[in-house]
Amino acid sequence: MRKNFIRYLIYVFVAVAVLVAIAAWYLDPYQPDDAAMQAMPDGDGVNVTERGGLIVFEGGENIPPGIILYPGGLVGPESYAPLARLMAMSGHRTVIVKMPLNLAFTGVDRANDVLLAYPEEPFVIGGHSLGGTMASRYAASHPERVLGTFFLASYPDQKGSLKEKTIPVLSLIGSRDGVVNSSAYEMARQYLPDNTVYLKIPGGNHAQFGSYGAQKGDQPAAIPPGDQWQQTAAVLKEWMKSTVAGLDRK
Repeated sequence: MRKNFIRYLIYVFVAVAVLVAIAAWYLDPYQPDDAAMQAMPDGDGVNVTERGGLIVFEGGENIPPGIILYPGGLVGPESYAPLARLMAMSGHRTVIVKMPLNLAFTGVDRANDVLLAYPEEPFVIGGHSLGGTMASRYAASHPERVLGTFFLASYPDQKGSLKEKTIPVLSLIGSRDGVVNSSAYEMARQYLPDNTVYLKIPGGNHAQFGSYGAQKGDQPAAIPPGDQWQQTAAVLKEWMKSTVAGLDRK
């Protein structure tokens, strides 16, 4: 009897160890690369602070709206530092939200932490890949709390439908994206308002919205990462001009 119990404990221990190993392998995030980490320190008029699971990039001036950015699935949040720095240099406070297990579906409502930290500031919300999908869920549930929603290589699901919402929406994708399912991307248009702005970055791919190296299944980009960040920042800045009109509704 005792031997059977010990054997049982051994089986349980081995099974748990295997599950932990599988989880550790599967949940191992894409790590920020050197370019991302070089964008993290203060400098060039940008201050970077980390508190309460938020990475905040602030420039010398504060031009509304601020930006709430949800990272892609299994992507280290610091990977979006180059883009966040560019936006902060333009005067837009940009907050990268850290997610439990690096999966945005575990923290859909974490935008609340940003809004509580800056109660007087208007924000747009968006994200990369899975982060964009979860950001749209937040916007769909709290349309009165954000001025607009943006998708970087991403699209909404039914729970994040913005079809009947009156906030501006931007959908931006690289022409060489090899990760986003094109059929699902097109089908998701049914969940977006008719005035959604759809744009492509020629030569851009999926991973280069962040800075974490190559992603499995993605196509090689035809432009350098810096070009994709610069183009993304320019598109976001231009699009956000349309969200400022929403300030009159608040």
